[in-house]
Amino acid sequence: MCSGSFAKCLGATLVPLSVLCVLCNILLFFPSGKSIESKHITNEVWYFGGILGSGVLNNDCCGCCGNDNCGRRFMLGSMLFAAVGVLGSGYSVIVSAVAISSGPMCMTFRNATLTVWNTPFNKGNYLSKTSMWSACKEPVDVVSWHLTLFSILLVAGLIQVAICAVQVVNGLLGALCGDCLLITENKSVYLYTAIQVKL
Repeated sequence: MCSGSFAKCLGATLVPLSVLCVLCNILLFFPSGKSIESKHITNEVWYFGGILGSGVLNNDCCGCCGNDNCGRRFMLGSMLFAAVGVLGSGYSVIVSAVAISSGPMCMTFRNATLTVWNTPFNKGNYLSKTSMWSACKEPVDVVSWHLTLFSILLVAGLIQVAICAVQVVNGLLGALCGDCLLITENKSVYLYTAIQVKL
């Protein structure tokens, strides 16, 4: 497959994933769809894994986006953009994994004079024991909200890592060998010129 066309295919797959990750990160600022004080938001949300890692840094993972006139120089640039994409996606994956293991910040105790917010879970011990989720009093269903969104970020990040890693190889091949579209075009020009000379 042509390097440029293949980059275009990868880019088309990457864009919706980046948008999805940005949306998930934004939703994590509103646990269970509710607005709460910033100090009560889970720490890992502030690391912006979905917005920065899987969003901004993956904005142009495929470089020239399959432009038929990319050429070797732009395919090399595409490879460098893809390498940045791998790092960004990897960052998002790590943040998501840590967040899933640590669990959400939530209110665990409240009476007339005292309200306690903390992270009641550790080392993922709550993942297989849903009975522990009741430790979070508010926001309601914050554990499932936290798990669902960070799990989406984790899976999407892994897919992005794979896509950008493939593009690193694709960009390297395109930089070394050139895009077959350009090669085919050059051959066509040569054949046309040869036929004209013979005529």
